[in-house]
Amino acid sequence: MEAQQIADKIINITLPDGAVRQYDAGITGKDIAESISKSLAKAVIAIKIDGELSDLSLAINDDASIALIKRENDEALELIRHDCAHVMAEAVQTLFPDVQVTIGPAIDNGFYYDFASKEPLSSDDFAAIEKQMRKIIERNSPFARDVWDRNEAIKYFKDKGETYKAELIEDLPEGEDIKIYRQGAEGDENGWLDLCRGPHMPSTKHVGSGFKLMKVAGAYWRGDSSKAMLTRIYGTAWRDEKELKVHLTQLEEAEARDHRKLGKEMDLFHIQEEAQGSVFWHPKGFHIYNQLEAYIRRRLNDVGYKEVKTPQLIDNKLWEASGHWGKYRENMFVVPDVVPNTEEGGKVFKEEPTKFMALKPMNCPAHVQIFNQGLKSYRDLPMRMAEFGCCHRNEAHGGLHGLMRVRQMTQDDAHIFCTEDQITQESMDFCALVKNVYEDLGFNDVRVVLALRPEQRAGSDEIWDKAEDGLRDALTKAGLEFEEEEGEGAFYGPKVEYHIRDAIGRSWQCGTLQLDFVLPERLDASYIGQDGNKHRPVMLHRAVLGTLERFIGIMIESYAGKLPLWLVPTQAVVMSIKPETNAYAQQVYDQLKAQGIRAELDIRDENLNAKVRDHSKAKVPALFVVGAREEEENTVAIRRLGSKAQNVVGLDQSIADLTAEAKAPY
Repeated sequence: MEAQQIADKIINITLPDGAVRQYDAGITGKDIAESISKSLAKAVIAIKIDGELSDLSLAINDDASIALIKRENDEALELIRHDCAHVMAEAVQTLFPDVQVTIGPAIDNGFYYDFASKEPLSSDDFAAIEKQMRKIIERNSPFARDVWDRNEAIKYFKDKGETYKAELIEDLPEGEDIKIYRQGAEGDENGWLDLCRGPHMPSTKHVGSGFKLMKVAGAYWRGDSSKAMLTRIYGTAWRDEKELKVHLTQLEEAEARDHRKLGKEMDLFHIQEEAQGSVFWHPKGFHIYNQLEAYIRRRLNDVGYKEVKTPQLIDNKLWEASGHWGKYRENMFVVPDVVPNTEEGGKVFKEEPTKFMALKPMNCPAHVQIFNQGLKSYRDLPMRMAEFGCCHRNEAHGGLHGLMRVRQMTQDDAHIFCTEDQITQESMDFCALVKNVYEDLGFNDVRVVLALRPEQRAGSDEIWDKAEDGLRDALTKAGLEFEEEEGEGAFYGPKVEYHIRDAIGRSWQCGTLQLDFVLPERLDASYIGQDGNKHRPVMLHRAVLGTLERFIGIMIESYAGKLPLWLVPTQAVVMSIKPETNAYAQQVYDQLKAQGIRAELDIRDENLNAKVRDHSKAKVPALFVVGAREEEENTVAIRRLGSKAQNVVGLDQSIADLTAEAKAPY
């Protein structure tokens, strides 16, 4: 539009309160804020135009709905972190002029920037970099946006020795604007600049002082191991120093609760290089695993699930039919279906394999095969099919993390085959099940998200409309508050996600409910309806815990190893103070065992404090200490985990109390 036409145009701006004001076209967010109040103009740092976050300086030429963003708004954190990455990049290049900057986005809780340098940067440089960052922030440099000619931008960065930036621009689609943001003194044409899509806050001062550089890591250029290794500096940034302190305290607490550290101290499990991403469960850890599985099994049996077991290794023909081979192949472990070569020193296979099998990454196609055996009637539905299925997913080495991200996992997986009329009730019943389980396990803060259709998906828009509306209806009738997230559904259907918050405020996505019209169609599942004709069942994919491995890791960290009494492998240890009371200690131990308490006997000729320290480190909930006085009075001195106090109780009463407390929640 010509400048004169813009100047003569009047546009309607819908404000956050719903009021509509008229402005001249070309007005900016800053101007709108000033037209409302001077105090507002000082407080806002960005604007949303028709839902899209933008710079305050961006001209608005058409009718629009806006929201003015202040530092206290959620959107402010991403801007603060994005701007902080730019400030860090300038600080690094000021201190180390030969360093090239590459890519630096905002991420959860912070930001990072990748740098190319002859001498790698290290955490020893953090103090100097942070000091320089504070100077840039105090300088209050405006973030000025400009659009450059593509060829001029490439030449500029190549002439400057910034080959990585030049490559990024060369790879951008033809016709895309080359946006450059400069941060320098007002009117300074030589201020530091960077290639960036934006948006940014008005100036560097808005970054504030709530930031800290955290760690250095290696990162391949563009994630390609065949390309150069860069130095990645991670930082965290918050609205103020108070929020930063809270975050750093949480990190310290999380480190103390790390399930890998506690798992070693409690002798629960280990992971080693020869089986990356797979867990070696020790007896105590496997006890927790079995107790949790048994608890979920009881819950499922009570609400009508039938348990099945399906093969680990399945011909790729099934995965092709289900759609997983095309959508999920890179995450699957594939096994050639040929006879291996037994000759020493020869090829692994005598001939090139033409057929393949795959370790299952999920159970759903196999469950459809069970459903398809024999003719099904509408009277058979709903059919609730559960499996504690061992699955394998080819996660990247760098993404593996103790129990939290593994390659071999067991899901508390189940699939409900039902009619369309049964969707709402089955979904509501599942919501009730999830609520009860999480409460039993100590998680009462749960956020529910409805994840909608992704860009890459199977099935028509009509099917997706039906599936999304079905889950919305079920969540609403279940009385649940929920958020919606575009593009986060599975490729075959939308899903409900359950995000639990642990004891130190971290959120973990665990349970899921996915509504699927696609897979029954692809795998030709059908039932005979009341009308005597064939119909497709609806398939509900659902899990409460997600994977047992990850959920155990979450529980270890949330409880800081002090797991509920019903779940722990050792519920009590009986310790004698002196050898003379070993016989009484044995008597106490025998009575505990007779009542089903998982007890251990420690009659080592060892200092009592050393015994207490050993068992406290192993997170044993109850220590029964016995000496001459306890033997004489038929009592025990009980020390609970985390307490230095001892409570002397009659033996029979102590066992009765512990037995009641050790009862599983269901």
